[in-house]
Amino acid sequence: MAARGAGAALGMLVLLLWAGPAGARVHHLTLKDDVRQKVHLNTFGFFKNGFMKVNVSNLSLKPPVSSDDKDSLSVGFSLDRTRNDGFSTYLDEEVDYCILKKKPDQDVSVVLLLLDFKTEVVKVQFSAEAASLLPKISFMSEENATALSTKLLKASEQSSDSGKNPAKTNPNTDSKDNKSKRSTSSSQSIIEQEHPVHNDRGTFSFQFFFNISSDNQEGLYSLYFHKCVGKDGPANDQQLFSLDIEITEKNPESYLSAGEIPLPKLYISMAIFFFLSGTVWIHILRKRRNDVFKIHWLMAALPFTKSLSLVFHAIDYHYISSQGFPIEGWAVVYYITHLLKGALLFITIALIGTGWAFIKHILSDKDKKIFMIVIPLQVLANVAYIIIESTEEGTTEYGLWKEILFLVDLLCCGAILFPVVWSIRHLQEASATDGKAAINLAKLKLFRHYYVMIVCYIYFTRIIAILIKIAVPFQWKWLYQLLDEMATLVFFVLTGYKFRPASDNPYLQLSQDDEDDLEMEAVVTTSGVMEGMKKVKKVVNGSAEPQGEWESTA
Repeated sequence: MAARGAGAALGMLVLLLWAGPAGARVHHLTLKDDVRQKVHLNTFGFFKNGFMKVNVSNLSLKPPVSSDDKDSLSVGFSLDRTRNDGFSTYLDEEVDYCILKKKPDQDVSVVLLLLDFKTEVVKVQFSAEAASLLPKISFMSEENATALSTKLLKASEQSSDSGKNPAKTNPNTDSKDNKSKRSTSSSQSIIEQEHPVHNDRGTFSFQFFFNISSDNQEGLYSLYFHKCVGKDGPANDQQLFSLDIEITEKNPESYLSAGEIPLPKLYISMAIFFFLSGTVWIHILRKRRNDVFKIHWLMAALPFTKSLSLVFHAIDYHYISSQGFPIEGWAVVYYITHLLKGALLFITIALIGTGWAFIKHILSDKDKKIFMIVIPLQVLANVAYIIIESTEEGTTEYGLWKEILFLVDLLCCGAILFPVVWSIRHLQEASATDGKAAINLAKLKLFRHYYVMIVCYIYFTRIIAILIKIAVPFQWKWLYQLLDEMATLVFFVLTGYKFRPASDNPYLQLSQDDEDDLEMEAVVTTSGVMEGMKKVKKVVNGSAEPQGEWESTA
Protein backbone atom coordinates (compact mmCIF):
# COMPACT_ATOMS: atom_id res chain seq x y z
CA MET A 1 0.00 0.00 0.00
CA ALA A 2 2.79 2.41 0.91
CA ALA A 3 4.68 1.57 -2.29
CA ARG A 4 1.60 2.15 -4.44
CA GLY A 5 0.90 5.46 -2.69
CA ALA A 6 4.49 6.67 -3.14
CA GLY A 7 4.47 5.58 -6.78
CA ALA A 8 1.25 7.45 -7.47
CA ALA A 9 2.60 10.56 -5.77
CA LEU A 10 5.83 10.48 -7.78
CA GLY A 11 3.86 10.02 -10.99
CA MET A 12 1.65 12.99 -10.17
CA LEU A 13 4.75 14.99 -9.27
CA VAL A 14 6.30 14.39 -12.68
CA LEU A 15 3.09 15.47 -14.42
CA LEU A 16 2.81 18.63 -12.35
CA LEU A 17 6.39 19.67 -13.00
CA TRP A 18 6.45 18.77 -16.68
CA ALA A 19 5.96 22.38 -17.66
CA GLY A 20 8.37 23.60 -14.98
CA PRO A 21 7.64 25.53 -11.78
CA ALA A 22 5.94 28.88 -12.10
CA GLY A 23 8.01 32.02 -11.72
CA ALA A 24 8.24 32.79 -8.05
CA ARG A 25 9.00 36.50 -7.57
CA VAL A 26 8.94 37.32 -11.27
CA HIS A 27 5.28 36.50 -11.82
CA HIS A 28 3.40 35.90 -15.05
CA LEU A 29 -0.33 35.29 -14.74
CA THR A 30 -2.82 34.72 -17.55
CA LEU A 31 -6.56 34.66 -16.81
CA LYS A 32 -9.08 33.74 -19.50
CA ASP A 33 -12.84 34.36 -19.24
CA ASP A 34 -12.71 34.71 -15.46
CA VAL A 35 -15.89 35.67 -13.59
CA ARG A 36 -14.44 36.54 -10.17
CA GLN A 37 -15.09 39.96 -8.67
CA LYS A 38 -11.81 40.13 -6.76
CA VAL A 39 -8.50 38.46 -7.54
CA HIS A 40 -5.59 38.51 -5.11
CA LEU A 41 -2.60 38.81 -7.43
CA ASN A 42 0.27 38.90 -4.98
CA THR A 43 1.62 39.95 -1.57
CA PHE A 44 5.21 41.11 -1.06
CA GLY A 45 7.15 42.77 1.76
CA PHE A 46 9.31 45.72 0.71
CA PHE A 47 12.29 47.36 2.36
CA LYS A 48 13.55 50.81 1.42
CA ASN A 49 14.67 51.03 -2.23
CA GLY A 50 12.61 48.01 -3.18
CA PHE A 51 10.38 48.27 -6.23
CA MET A 52 7.46 46.65 -8.07
CA LYS A 53 6.87 46.77 -11.81
CA VAL A 54 3.53 45.70 -13.27
CA ASN A 55 2.81 45.17 -16.96
CA VAL A 56 -0.91 44.80 -17.72
CA SER A 57 -1.77 43.60 -21.22
CA ASN A 58 -4.69 41.99 -23.05
CA LEU A 59 -7.22 43.28 -20.52
CA SER A 60 -10.62 42.75 -22.12
CA LEU A 61 -14.21 42.09 -21.11
CA LYS A 62 -16.80 39.71 -22.51
CA PRO A 63 -19.28 40.85 -23.68
CA PRO A 64 -17.52 44.07 -24.75
CA VAL A 65 -18.34 47.23 -22.83
CA SER A 66 -21.12 49.23 -24.41
CA SER A 67 -21.57 52.97 -24.07
CA ASP A 68 -24.47 52.45 -21.65
CA ASP A 69 -22.42 50.19 -19.35
CA LYS A 70 -19.39 52.44 -19.03
CA ASP A 71 -20.87 54.34 -16.09
CA SER A 72 -21.90 51.26 -14.10
CA LEU A 73 -18.83 49.13 -14.82
CA SER A 74 -15.78 49.47 -12.57
CA VAL A 75 -12.53 47.69 -13.39
CA GLY A 76 -9.15 48.33 -11.85
CA PHE A 77 -6.56 47.47 -9.23
CA SER A 78 -5.97 48.21 -5.56
CA LEU A 79 -2.63 48.31 -3.78
CA ASP A 80 -2.98 47.79 -0.05
CA ARG A 81 -0.22 48.35 2.50
CA THR A 82 -0.13 46.73 5.96
CA ARG A 83 2.52 46.14 8.61
CA ASN A 84 1.78 42.44 9.08
CA ASP A 85 0.14 39.53 7.32
CA GLY A 86 -3.31 40.27 8.74
CA PHE A 87 -6.32 41.03 6.59
CA SER A 88 -6.92 44.53 5.33
CA THR A 89 -10.02 45.87 7.04
CA TYR A 90 -10.46 48.41 4.26
CA LEU A 91 -10.73 45.75 1.57
CA ASP A 92 -12.75 43.18 3.51
CA GLU A 93 -15.14 45.16 5.66
CA GLU A 94 -17.73 45.51 2.89
CA VAL A 95 -17.65 42.37 0.80
CA ASP A 96 -20.75 43.23 -1.24
CA TYR A 97 -19.60 46.73 -2.09
CA CYS A 98 -17.34 47.58 -5.00
CA ILE A 99 -14.08 48.78 -3.53
CA LEU A 100 -13.34 50.88 -6.63
CA LYS A 101 -16.45 52.99 -5.93
CA LYS A 102 -15.24 53.84 -2.45
CA LYS A 103 -12.81 56.70 -1.95
CA PRO A 104 -9.71 55.81 0.12
CA ASP A 105 -10.03 56.75 3.77
CA GLN A 106 -7.59 59.26 5.18
CA ASP A 107 -6.14 56.81 7.72
CA VAL A 108 -5.84 53.85 5.32
CA SER A 109 -2.79 53.16 3.19
CA VAL A 110 -4.39 52.04 -0.06
CA VAL A 111 -4.08 53.15 -3.68
CA LEU A 112 -6.85 52.61 -6.23
CA LEU A 113 -6.17 52.35 -9.96
CA LEU A 114 -9.49 52.74 -11.76
CA LEU A 115 -9.80 52.16 -15.50
CA ASP A 116 -12.04 54.77 -17.12
CA PHE A 117 -13.51 53.33 -20.33
CA LYS A 118 -14.93 56.67 -21.52
CA THR A 119 -11.73 58.68 -21.47
CA GLU A 120 -9.43 55.66 -21.81
CA VAL A 121 -7.29 56.61 -18.82
CA VAL A 122 -6.26 55.03 -15.53
CA LYS A 123 -7.21 57.11 -12.50
CA VAL A 124 -4.90 56.71 -9.52
CA GLN A 125 -6.60 57.71 -6.26
CA PHE A 126 -5.21 57.86 -2.73
CA SER A 127 -5.71 59.89 0.41
CA ALA A 128 -3.59 63.01 0.77
CA GLU A 129 -3.14 62.30 4.48
CA ALA A 130 -1.59 58.90 3.66
CA ALA A 131 0.54 60.19 0.75
CA SER A 132 3.75 60.12 2.79
CA LEU A 133 3.12 56.47 3.70
CA LEU A 134 2.53 55.33 0.13
CA PRO A 135 4.97 55.11 -2.79
CA LYS A 136 4.45 57.25 -5.85
CA ILE A 137 2.81 55.33 -8.70
CA SER A 138 4.54 56.09 -12.01
CA PHE A 139 3.36 55.00 -15.42
CA MET A 140 5.67 53.89 -18.18
CA SER A 141 5.09 55.05 -21.73
CA GLU A 142 7.06 54.99 -24.92
CA GLU A 143 8.18 58.60 -24.55
CA ASN A 144 8.38 59.30 -20.86
CA ALA A 145 8.26 56.71 -18.08
CA THR A 146 7.01 59.27 -15.55
CA ALA A 147 4.43 61.06 -17.66
CA LEU A 148 1.48 61.81 -15.40
CA SER A 149 -1.49 64.11 -15.62
CA THR A 150 -2.06 65.07 -11.99
CA LYS A 151 -4.97 66.95 -10.58
CA LEU A 152 -5.88 67.82 -7.03
CA LEU A 153 -9.48 67.32 -6.00
CA LYS A 154 -8.92 69.16 -2.73
CA ALA A 155 -5.82 70.91 -1.53
CA SER A 156 -4.08 69.15 1.32
CA GLU A 157 -3.54 72.48 3.06
CA GLN A 158 -7.30 72.78 3.52
CA SER A 159 -7.66 69.40 5.17
CA SER A 160 -6.89 70.92 8.57
CA ASP A 161 -9.73 73.45 8.24
CA SER A 162 -13.17 72.83 9.65
CA GLY A 163 -15.28 70.67 7.36
CA LYS A 164 -18.28 72.97 7.32
CA ASN A 165 -17.72 74.36 3.83
CA PRO A 166 -16.76 72.35 0.77
CA ALA A 167 -13.23 72.88 -0.44
CA LYS A 168 -12.49 74.95 -3.50
CA THR A 169 -11.07 73.21 -6.49
CA ASN A 170 -7.87 74.27 -8.14
CA PRO A 171 -8.66 77.18 -10.47
CA ASN A 172 -6.24 75.85 -13.05
CA THR A 173 -8.17 72.63 -13.55
CA ASP A 174 -10.39 72.33 -16.58
CA SER A 175 -14.05 71.43 -16.72
CA LYS A 176 -13.31 67.72 -16.79
CA ASP A 177 -11.43 68.05 -13.53
CA ASN A 178 -14.43 69.73 -11.93
CA LYS A 179 -16.58 66.72 -12.74
CA SER A 180 -14.43 64.48 -10.60
CA LYS A 181 -16.21 62.90 -7.67
CA ARG A 182 -15.50 64.36 -4.27
CA SER A 183 -15.09 62.31 -1.12
CA THR A 184 -18.14 61.97 1.13
CA SER A 185 -16.02 63.22 4.03
CA SER A 186 -15.60 66.98 3.73
CA SER A 187 -12.46 66.98 5.86
CA GLN A 188 -10.76 64.45 3.62
CA SER A 189 -8.66 65.23 0.56
CA ILE A 190 -8.20 62.80 -2.30
CA ILE A 191 -5.37 63.07 -4.79
CA GLU A 192 -6.17 61.75 -8.25
CA GLN A 193 -3.74 61.12 -11.07
CA GLU A 194 -4.54 60.19 -14.65
CA HIS A 195 -2.56 58.42 -17.31
CA PRO A 196 -3.68 57.33 -20.78
CA VAL A 197 -3.80 53.64 -21.64
CA HIS A 198 -3.41 51.84 -24.93
CA ASN A 199 -6.71 50.61 -26.37
CA ASP A 200 -6.63 48.14 -29.24
CA ARG A 201 -10.28 47.44 -30.18
CA GLY A 202 -11.42 46.89 -26.60
CA THR A 203 -8.17 45.33 -25.34
CA PHE A 204 -6.34 47.59 -22.88
CA SER A 205 -2.71 47.58 -21.83
CA PHE A 206 -0.51 49.77 -19.61
CA GLN A 207 2.51 49.59 -17.31
CA PHE A 208 3.13 51.12 -13.91
CA PHE A 209 5.73 50.83 -11.19
CA PHE A 210 6.60 52.23 -7.79
CA ASN A 211 9.70 52.51 -5.65
CA ILE A 212 9.94 52.49 -1.84
CA SER A 213 11.76 55.78 -1.24
CA SER A 214 11.56 56.11 2.55
CA ASP A 215 11.43 54.05 5.74
CA ASN A 216 7.81 55.11 6.32
CA GLN A 217 6.76 53.39 3.11
CA GLU A 218 8.16 49.98 4.07
CA GLY A 219 5.54 47.31 4.57
CA LEU A 220 3.60 44.40 3.16
CA TYR A 221 1.95 45.34 -0.13
CA SER A 222 -0.93 43.34 -1.61
CA LEU A 223 -2.07 43.84 -5.20
CA TYR A 224 -5.69 43.03 -6.12
CA PHE A 225 -7.68 43.12 -9.34
CA HIS A 226 -11.33 44.19 -9.07
CA LYS A 227 -14.28 44.01 -11.44
CA CYS A 228 -17.81 44.94 -10.50
CA VAL A 229 -20.96 46.01 -12.31
CA GLY A 230 -23.77 48.16 -10.99
CA LYS A 231 -24.01 51.17 -8.76
CA ASP A 232 -24.19 49.29 -5.47
CA GLY A 233 -21.93 46.33 -6.05
CA PRO A 234 -21.14 43.20 -7.99
CA ALA A 235 -24.42 41.35 -7.42
CA ASN A 236 -25.51 39.07 -10.27
CA ASP A 237 -22.47 40.02 -12.29
CA GLN A 238 -21.73 37.65 -15.18
CA GLN A 239 -19.27 39.89 -17.01
CA LEU A 240 -16.18 37.85 -17.93
CA PHE A 241 -12.69 39.30 -18.12
CA SER A 242 -9.38 38.19 -19.59
CA LEU A 243 -6.07 39.46 -18.32
CA ASP A 244 -2.36 38.97 -18.93
CA ILE A 245 -0.15 40.46 -16.22
CA GLU A 246 3.56 40.35 -15.41
CA ILE A 247 4.78 41.42 -11.96
CA THR A 248 8.39 41.92 -10.95
CA GLU A 249 9.18 42.53 -7.29
CA LYS A 250 12.59 43.07 -5.78
CA ASN A 251 14.17 44.27 -2.59
CA PRO A 252 17.56 46.01 -2.71
CA GLU A 253 19.57 42.78 -2.47
CA SER A 254 17.05 40.01 -3.06
CA TYR A 255 14.00 38.98 -5.05
CA LEU A 256 12.58 37.49 -1.86
CA SER A 257 9.98 39.24 0.24
CA ALA A 258 11.28 41.05 3.31
CA GLY A 259 10.15 38.29 5.65
CA GLU A 260 11.69 35.54 3.47
CA ILE A 261 15.22 36.91 2.98
CA PRO A 262 16.70 34.97 5.98
CA LEU A 263 15.09 31.66 4.88
CA PRO A 264 18.03 30.15 2.91
CA LYS A 265 20.37 30.52 5.91
CA LEU A 266 17.63 29.36 8.27
CA TYR A 267 16.95 26.17 6.30
CA ILE A 268 20.65 25.32 6.01
CA SER A 269 21.12 25.82 9.78
CA MET A 270 18.14 23.63 10.64
CA ALA A 271 19.33 20.99 8.15
CA ILE A 272 22.60 20.77 10.12
CA PHE A 273 20.71 20.31 13.40
CA PHE A 274 18.54 17.53 11.96
CA PHE A 275 21.61 15.83 10.48
CA LEU A 276 23.38 15.96 13.85
CA SER A 277 20.33 14.55 15.63
CA GLY A 278 20.21 11.69 13.10
CA THR A 279 23.92 11.00 13.61
CA VAL A 280 23.45 10.84 17.40
CA TRP A 281 20.51 8.47 16.91
CA ILE A 282 22.60 6.14 14.71
CA HIS A 283 25.31 6.12 17.40
CA ILE A 284 22.71 5.11 20.01
CA LEU A 285 21.42 2.30 17.80
CA ARG A 286 24.93 0.93 17.23
CA LYS A 287 25.64 1.11 20.96
CA ARG A 288 22.43 -0.73 21.97
CA ARG A 289 22.24 -3.31 19.19
CA ASN A 290 20.55 -5.95 21.33
CA ASP A 291 17.55 -3.70 22.00
CA VAL A 292 17.13 -2.29 18.47
CA PHE A 293 13.98 -3.02 16.45
CA LYS A 294 13.04 -2.28 12.86
CA ILE A 295 11.06 0.78 13.88
CA HIS A 296 14.27 2.29 15.30
CA TRP A 297 15.89 2.24 11.87
CA LEU A 298 12.77 3.77 10.35
CA MET A 299 13.02 6.52 12.94
CA ALA A 300 16.67 7.00 11.94
CA ALA A 301 15.73 7.63 8.32
CA LEU A 302 13.38 10.46 9.28
CA PRO A 303 15.89 13.16 10.46
CA PHE A 304 18.16 12.50 7.47
CA THR A 305 15.25 12.80 5.03
CA LYS A 306 14.18 15.99 6.77
CA SER A 307 17.72 17.34 6.56
CA LEU A 308 17.93 16.63 2.83
CA SER A 309 14.56 18.30 2.27
CA LEU A 310 15.75 21.45 4.07
CA VAL A 311 19.01 21.55 2.10
CA PHE A 312 17.17 21.41 -1.24
CA HIS A 313 14.63 23.94 0.03
CA ALA A 314 17.48 26.31 0.94
CA ILE A 315 19.04 25.89 -2.52
CA ASP A 316 15.65 26.54 -4.13
CA TYR A 317 15.22 29.77 -2.16
CA HIS A 318 18.80 30.81 -2.91
CA TYR A 319 18.14 30.81 -6.66
CA ILE A 320 14.84 32.61 -6.16
CA SER A 321 16.64 35.24 -4.11
CA SER A 322 19.35 35.78 -6.70
CA GLN A 323 17.42 35.58 -9.99
CA GLY A 324 13.73 35.81 -9.11
CA PHE A 325 12.68 32.28 -10.09
CA PRO A 326 13.70 28.73 -9.10
CA ILE A 327 15.87 26.27 -11.00
CA GLU A 328 13.59 23.50 -12.20
CA GLY A 329 15.93 20.64 -11.27
CA TRP A 330 16.45 21.78 -7.69
CA ALA A 331 12.73 22.42 -7.28
CA VAL A 332 11.87 18.88 -8.42
CA VAL A 333 14.41 17.34 -6.03
CA TYR A 334 13.01 19.42 -3.18
CA TYR A 335 9.43 18.35 -3.92
CA ILE A 336 10.45 14.67 -3.98
CA THR A 337 12.28 14.85 -0.65
CA HIS A 338 9.43 16.87 0.84
CA LEU A 339 6.98 14.18 -0.25
CA LEU A 340 9.12 11.38 1.23
CA LYS A 341 9.63 13.30 4.46
CA GLY A 342 5.93 13.94 4.96
CA ALA A 343 4.90 10.36 4.26
CA LEU A 344 7.69 8.96 6.45
CA LEU A 345 6.77 11.25 9.35
CA PHE A 346 3.11 10.24 9.51
CA ILE A 347 3.87 6.54 8.92
CA THR A 348 6.49 6.50 11.70
CA ILE A 349 4.19 8.25 14.18
CA ALA A 350 1.37 5.83 13.39
CA LEU A 351 3.64 2.76 13.67
CA ILE A 352 4.97 3.88 17.05
CA GLY A 353 1.42 4.49 18.19
CA THR A 354 0.33 0.98 17.20
CA GLY A 355 3.33 -0.61 18.91
CA TRP A 356 4.53 -2.30 15.72
CA ALA A 357 7.92 -4.06 16.01
CA PHE A 358 7.94 -3.37 19.75
CA ILE A 359 5.08 -5.38 21.20
CA LYS A 360 3.65 -6.96 18.04
CA HIS A 361 4.84 -7.88 14.58
CA ILE A 362 1.47 -7.91 12.82
CA LEU A 363 -0.83 -4.93 12.40
CA SER A 364 -4.48 -5.40 13.33
CA ASP A 365 -7.31 -4.71 10.91
CA LYS A 366 -7.96 -1.34 12.57
CA ASP A 367 -4.31 -0.37 12.22
CA LYS A 368 -4.29 -1.35 8.55
CA LYS A 369 -7.35 0.82 7.93
CA ILE A 370 -5.57 3.79 9.47
CA PHE A 371 -2.65 3.35 7.07
CA MET A 372 -5.04 2.91 4.15
CA ILE A 373 -6.43 6.34 5.07
CA VAL A 374 -3.25 8.20 6.08
CA ILE A 375 -1.07 7.25 3.11
CA PRO A 376 -3.53 8.39 0.37
CA LEU A 377 -4.25 11.54 2.36
CA GLN A 378 -0.52 12.27 2.56
CA VAL A 379 -0.22 11.75 -1.19
CA LEU A 380 -3.09 14.20 -1.75
CA ALA A 381 -1.60 16.72 0.71
CA ASN A 382 1.78 16.66 -1.05
CA VAL A 383 0.15 17.00 -4.47
CA ALA A 384 -1.78 20.02 -3.15
CA TYR A 385 1.40 21.53 -1.72
CA ILE A 386 3.28 21.09 -5.01
CA ILE A 387 0.42 22.66 -6.98
CA ILE A 388 0.34 25.64 -4.60
CA GLU A 389 4.10 26.14 -4.81
CA SER A 390 4.18 25.93 -8.61
CA THR A 391 1.01 27.95 -9.34
CA GLU A 392 0.48 31.70 -9.34
CA GLU A 393 -1.61 32.99 -6.46
CA GLY A 394 -4.19 34.66 -8.70
CA THR A 395 -5.32 31.49 -10.49
CA THR A 396 -8.65 29.91 -9.67
CA GLU A 397 -6.98 26.60 -8.78
CA TYR A 398 -4.75 28.19 -6.15
CA GLY A 399 -7.50 28.89 -3.63
CA LEU A 400 -9.10 25.47 -4.13
CA TRP A 401 -5.88 23.52 -3.58
CA LYS A 402 -4.97 25.69 -0.60
CA GLU A 403 -8.24 24.74 1.09
CA ILE A 404 -7.71 21.08 0.16
CA LEU A 405 -4.21 21.14 1.68
CA PHE A 406 -5.46 22.66 4.94
CA LEU A 407 -8.32 20.18 5.26
CA VAL A 408 -6.28 17.10 4.31
CA ASP A 409 -3.47 18.07 6.67
CA LEU A 410 -5.92 18.30 9.58
CA LEU A 411 -7.42 14.92 8.65
CA CYS A 412 -3.96 13.33 8.63
CA CYS A 413 -3.14 14.86 12.01
CA GLY A 414 -6.41 13.52 13.42
CA ALA A 415 -5.99 10.05 11.90
CA ILE A 416 -2.57 9.39 13.44
CA LEU A 417 -4.01 9.98 16.91
CA PHE A 418 -6.34 6.96 16.69
CA PRO A 419 -3.62 4.26 17.03
CA VAL A 420 -2.26 5.99 20.12
CA VAL A 421 -5.74 6.21 21.64
CA TRP A 422 -6.37 2.52 20.90
CA SER A 423 -3.05 1.55 22.48
CA ILE A 424 -3.87 3.58 25.59
CA ARG A 425 -7.26 1.87 25.88
CA HIS A 426 -5.66 -1.54 25.38
CA LEU A 427 -3.11 -0.89 28.13
CA GLN A 428 -5.82 0.34 30.49
CA GLU A 429 -7.72 -2.90 30.04
CA ALA A 430 -4.57 -5.04 30.25
CA SER A 431 -3.43 -3.43 33.50
CA ALA A 432 -6.75 -4.44 35.13
CA THR A 433 -6.95 -8.02 33.83
CA ASP A 434 -3.48 -9.59 33.89
CA GLY A 435 -0.73 -9.96 36.45
CA LYS A 436 1.62 -7.39 34.91
CA ALA A 437 -0.12 -4.28 36.13
CA ALA A 438 3.10 -2.43 36.99
CA ILE A 439 4.60 -2.88 33.53
CA ASN A 440 1.36 -1.99 31.75
CA LEU A 441 0.84 1.08 33.92
CA ALA A 442 4.36 2.27 33.06
CA LYS A 443 3.65 1.78 29.36
CA LEU A 444 0.28 3.49 29.78
CA LYS A 445 2.01 6.53 31.25
CA LEU A 446 4.48 6.54 28.34
CA PHE A 447 1.71 6.38 25.75
CA ARG A 448 -0.17 9.19 27.44
CA HIS A 449 2.97 11.33 27.28
CA TYR A 450 3.34 10.47 23.59
CA TYR A 451 -0.28 11.40 22.94
CA VAL A 452 0.22 14.78 24.61
CA MET A 453 3.41 15.30 22.57
CA ILE A 454 1.59 14.68 19.28
CA VAL A 455 -1.31 16.95 20.23
CA CYS A 456 1.05 19.75 21.28
CA TYR A 457 3.10 19.37 18.10
CA ILE A 458 0.02 19.51 15.87
CA TYR A 459 -1.54 22.37 17.82
CA PHE A 460 1.65 24.44 17.77
CA THR A 461 2.66 23.94 14.13
CA ARG A 462 -0.87 24.16 12.67
CA ILE A 463 -2.40 26.89 14.85
CA ILE A 464 -0.04 28.79 17.14
CA ALA A 465 2.74 29.26 14.60
CA ILE A 466 0.26 30.47 11.95
CA LEU A 467 -1.22 32.99 14.39
CA ILE A 468 2.29 34.24 15.12
CA LYS A 469 2.90 34.56 11.38
CA ILE A 470 -0.17 36.77 11.04
CA ALA A 471 0.59 38.90 14.10
CA VAL A 472 4.30 39.68 13.70
CA PRO A 473 5.55 42.58 11.51
CA PHE A 474 6.19 41.82 7.86
CA GLN A 475 9.99 41.63 8.19
CA TRP A 476 9.70 38.95 10.93
CA LYS A 477 7.55 36.48 8.98
CA TRP A 478 10.47 34.04 8.89
CA LEU A 479 9.82 33.43 12.60
CA TYR A 480 6.95 31.17 11.51
CA GLN A 481 9.34 28.85 9.67
CA LEU A 482 11.82 28.99 12.54
CA LEU A 483 9.20 28.02 15.13
CA ASP A 484 7.83 25.29 12.87
CA GLU A 485 11.25 23.72 12.31
CA MET A 486 12.24 24.06 15.97
CA ALA A 487 9.01 22.39 17.06
CA THR A 488 9.65 19.54 14.62
CA LEU A 489 13.20 19.10 15.92
CA VAL A 490 12.04 19.06 19.55
CA PHE A 491 9.32 16.53 18.67
CA PHE A 492 11.89 14.27 16.97
CA VAL A 493 14.26 14.46 19.94
CA LEU A 494 11.56 13.77 22.54
CA THR A 495 10.15 10.87 20.51
CA GLY A 496 13.62 9.35 20.19
CA TYR A 497 14.23 9.77 23.92
CA LYS A 498 10.90 8.24 24.90
CA PHE A 499 11.29 5.19 22.64
CA ARG A 500 15.07 4.79 22.71
CA PRO A 501 16.48 1.23 22.62
CA ALA A 502 17.13 0.50 26.30
CA SER A 503 16.44 -2.52 28.48
CA ASP A 504 14.78 -0.39 31.15
CA ASN A 505 12.37 1.24 28.71
CA PRO A 506 8.84 0.14 29.76
CA TYR A 507 7.78 0.20 26.12
CA LEU A 508 10.16 -2.69 25.37
CA GLN A 509 9.75 -4.84 28.45
CA LEU A 510 6.84 -6.83 27.08
CA SER A 511 8.98 -8.15 24.23
CA GLN A 512 11.29 -9.95 26.71
CA ASP A 513 8.55 -12.40 27.73
CA ASP A 514 7.73 -15.69 26.06
CA GLU A 515 6.16 -15.22 22.62
CA ASP A 516 3.31 -17.63 23.42
CA ASP A 517 2.51 -15.63 26.51
CA LEU A 518 2.32 -12.50 24.35
CA GLU A 519 -0.21 -14.06 22.05
CA MET A 520 -2.27 -15.44 24.91
CA GLU A 521 -2.17 -12.11 26.74
CA ALA A 522 -3.54 -10.38 23.66
CA VAL A 523 -6.37 -12.92 23.48
CA VAL A 524 -7.20 -12.69 27.17
CA THR A 525 -7.07 -8.91 27.04
CA THR A 526 -9.34 -8.52 24.07
CA SER A 527 -11.84 -11.21 25.01
CA GLY A 528 -13.31 -12.33 28.30
CA VAL A 529 -14.42 -15.78 27.19
CA MET A 530 -11.09 -17.38 28.24
CA GLU A 531 -11.23 -15.97 31.76
CA GLY A 532 -10.59 -18.62 34.43
CA MET A 533 -8.69 -20.91 32.03
CA LYS A 534 -5.06 -22.04 32.24
CA LYS A 535 -2.76 -23.69 29.72
CA VAL A 536 -1.62 -27.32 30.43
CA LYS A 537 0.54 -29.77 28.53
CA LYS A 538 -1.04 -32.69 26.72
CA VAL A 539 0.41 -36.14 27.62
CA VAL A 540 0.44 -38.74 24.87
CA ASN A 541 1.94 -42.22 25.48
CA GLY A 542 3.71 -41.04 28.61
CA SER A 543 5.46 -38.09 26.94
CA ALA A 544 4.56 -34.38 27.08
CA GLU A 545 3.98 -32.83 23.67
CA PRO A 546 4.62 -29.14 23.04
CA GLN A 547 1.00 -28.55 22.10
CA GLY A 548 -1.12 -27.08 24.83
CA GLU A 549 -4.77 -27.37 25.85
CA TRP A 550 -6.98 -25.28 28.10
CA GLU A 551 -8.73 -26.57 31.21
CA SER A 552 -10.94 -24.83 33.71
CA THR A 553 -9.54 -23.80 37.08
CA ALA A 554 -12.95 -23.47 38.64
